[in-house]
Amino acid sequence: MIELLQYDFMQRAFAAALLVGLAAPMIGTFLVQRRLALLGDGIGHVALTGVALGFLTGTSPVLTALLVSAVGAVLIEVVRARARTSGDIALALLFYGGIAGGVLLIGIAPGQGSATLTAYLFGSVSSVSQQDVYVISGLALVVLAVVGYFGRELFVLCQDEDVARAHGLPVRLLSVVIAVTAALTVVIAMRVVGVLLVSALMVVPVAAAQQLSRSFRATMAVAVAIGMLSAVGGLAGAYYTGVAFGTDVAPGGAIVLLAIAVFGVAVLAGYLVRGRTRRPHASRHRGTDVTVGTEPQTDRGKVST
Repeated sequence: MIELLQYDFMQRAFAAALLVGLAAPMIGTFLVQRRLALLGDGIGHVALTGVALGFLTGTSPVLTALLVSAVGAVLIEVVRARARTSGDIALALLFYGGIAGGVLLIGIAPGQGSATLTAYLFGSVSSVSQQDVYVISGLALVVLAVVGYFGRELFVLCQDEDVARAHGLPVRLLSVVIAVTAALTVVIAMRVVGVLLVSALMVVPVAAAQQLSRSFRATMAVAVAIGMLSAVGGLAGAYYTGVAFGTDVAPGGAIVLLAIAVFGVAVLAGYLVRGRTRRPHASRHRGTDVTVGTEPQTDRGKVST
């Protein structure tokens, strides 16, 4: 691992991967709790249109992706709140419209082609520039600031909208805050894992953390740790695999596969721990052996703070 840091491009790659591993599971915790796990995927497709628009207009693809994905995130909340279209149909519209717009615009952008499209679809962390690191760092700080400032209110919202409304919280505003912060996270992660895999890094570490923790804060902390471990380990694994086989290995795919592997280990560990706590004990009642067991009292879909 140490020898990898001798190369400037790997230093930038590891810095970007760490920031993505930190930010994506953090906002992903709120999305999973609110059962909007696919929101990041839909915004990622919209971000692709923003990237293509940047190449078409000769401006910064990251900036246009940020603007377009933020607008898309707000639109999805408006559709969910005011239209009769259900949330899953609205997400489908984001999926199809975003990917179609991106493919169309990237095709007519001067000097761009399938290579550019592939780099943003699946990530190209080795080509991250120093300017990209600065941009990713700034956006990651914004995500951390939003979570730190609105964390308690967002937690209440994700647990129950009616309870949040009864406490006088601005439910619609907070919903937009979550959506726009997710859009920021997508833009942060698209250079590392690509827009097609960004949702996985927002969801899989959280799903793994839920197998090992019961409280909301612990789930977020464990998810962030898993995300950073997966980002760094996947990047290093992709590099060494590429060297061994003499080919390029997509870091985004390696990162997501490692996160899924960690999820599998977490499921097994959680099963063993719960099985131990529910181990039945025998008691005597009127000369008959009676097996008494304990049932888990936590709901894995909703965790307490």
